[in-house]
Amino acid sequence: MGILSRFKDIMSANINALLDKVEDPEKMIDQCLRNMNNDLAKVKQETASVMAQEKACKRQVDDCQADIDKMQSFAVKALTAGNEEDAKRFLAEKAKFSAKLADLQANYAIAHENSQKMRDMHDKLSSDIKELEARKETIKGKLAVAKAQEKINQMTSSVTSANNSISSFERYEALANKKLDKAQAVAELNASNPTNSIKDLTAKYVNDPNVDAELEALKASLGMNIPTELPQ
Repeated sequence: MGILSRFKDIMSANINALLDKVEDPEKMIDQCLRNMNNDLAKVKQETASVMAQEKACKRQVDDCQADIDKMQSFAVKALTAGNEEDAKRFLAEKAKFSAKLADLQANYAIAHENSQKMRDMHDKLSSDIKELEARKETIKGKLAVAKAQEKINQMTSSVTSANNSISSFERYEALANKKLDKAQAVAELNASNPTNSIKDLTAKYVNDPNVDAELEALKASLGMNIPTELPQ
C-alpha cells in the first residue's frame, strides 16, 4: 500500500539534519513537533481506516464461516429426515462458501498485516513525539547556554580588541615622548653650540679701541693719568 511507504518516510526523517539547516533551532524544534503532530493525526486517521478494513474482512470471514456451518447443519437435518437430495444441495452450497472462505481469509490476512503495520507506525511516531517533547526543554536550555556563551565570546573579543587599542595607544604615546625628548635634546645642543660659546667668550676680552681712547681722555681731564709701567 502507498500509505505504508509514505509514512515510513515520516518515521525515517532525520530531525538533526533539519536543525542544522536553520538559523533558529529553537523555533525549528517547535515547528518540527507541530509537523510531527500533524503527521501523527494523518497516521491516526489512516490507521483507523486500515483497522476498519481489517474488521470488515474479519466480519466477512466470520459470516462466510457461519454460512458454511449453517449449510452443514441443514445437510445433517435433511439427511436425518431421509432427504438425500436436499442434503446434497446443502453440501454443494457449503462447498461454494468454503471456496469463498479461502479468498476471504487471504484478504483478511493481508488486512490484518497492514493494520498491524499501521498500528506499529502510529505507536512509534506517538512515542517519538512524546520523547521529543520531553527533550525539547533540555534542548532549549542547551541553546540558551550556547547563546550566552556566544555573547561571552563576543565580549571577550571586544575586550581583546580594547586591550590591543590600549597597547597601540601606549606605543604611540611612547613614540611621542621619544620624539619630544629628541627635539628637546637637539634644542639644548643648539643652545650650547661650542662655536657660539667661543665667539661670545672672545668678544668678552676684545677691547673696543674707540672706547679705550675715550677712557684715557677722560682720565687725563681728571688728572688721573697713571703710568702703566714703573720706571726701571
